Amino acid sequence: MQQKRFQRRKFCRFCSEKVEYIDYKNIKLLRNYLTERGKILPRRMTGTCAKHQRELTESINRARSIALLAYAEK
Repeated sequence: MQQKRFQRRKFCRFCSEKVEYIDYKNIKLLRNYLTERGKILPRRMTGTCAKHQRELTESINRARSIALLAYAEK
């Protein structure tokens, strides 16, 4: 028999903190939304809302284009 595991409801960190703009220069924040391989984590894993996920992706891509973040880490 499988046990039911309690799972906390995911919430958008940016909505709860009322963040207006996700800054592409804030590398420490952006790294939390990347895997160790450098891939962007999906909404279903992070819990961010659709609006902020799009903004997050845009910020990560901007940071990558000016070499603040790596495209892929080996």
